[in-house]
Amino acid sequence: MHLPVDLLYTKEHEWIRIDESGNTATVGITDFAQGELGDIVYVEIETLSQNLERNDIFGTVEAVKTVSDLFLPVAGRVIEINTKLEEKPEVVNEDPYGQGWMIKLEITGSTTDADLMNSEEYGKMIGV
Repeated sequence: MHLPVDLLYTKEHEWIRIDESGNTATVGITDFAQGELGDIVYVEIETLSQNLERNDIFGTVEAVKTVSDLFLPVAGRVIEINTKLEEKPEVVNEDPYGQGWMIKLEITGSTTDADLMNSEEYGKMIGV
């Protein structure tokens, strides 16, 4: 299982890539999460331009047999949604850390108290 070392991870199986400025970030679900969900058939994110708190639900992912909420790793304002997922949700299965990203976020809260894990810590949590 691939766990990029430049990302941070949550216990809810989201990843976050904070840009160099520390002000914006990209968020998606992990390879582990997409594998557990199975074939993703629909991604619903209707939080564009909304200010959300850490752990707020920013959308849902629907797989063949289940629907899963998406939780925000840090507080912020959703500034972009990956609209490619509307027509090709399976990209999340194919490339969860690349083309399968879900939102871009303007960070408004602290990232230091967000319970984020590095790739090694996340790997231990999921048993890899």
